[in-house]
Amino acid sequence: MKNKVIIKLILPELGQTYDIFIPVNEIVWKIKKMLIKSISDLTGVALDIQEDYILMNKDDSKVYDNNEIIINTNIRNGSELILITNKK
Repeated sequence: MKNKVIIKLILPELGQTYDIFIPVNEIVWKIKKMLIKSISDLTGVALDIQEDYILMNKDDSKVYDNNEIIINTNIRNGSELILITNKK
């Protein structure tokens, strides 16, 4: 599977973690949208897709820009990413 990586997604708001495959040729904002929809479907908890979410690396606290392509980031197999709401 050269076009996908497996990540550990941490959702502090729900106290859950998930192992998820994500495509490496997609843009971060599309991945965030897909993750939010997938988690909503899996948990039955309606996460607001219109809300602003932050995707960050657990190890180095890097916040990923929405327009970055996954392959151009440091996201690799086994990366632990945190998805949190950006409350302003």
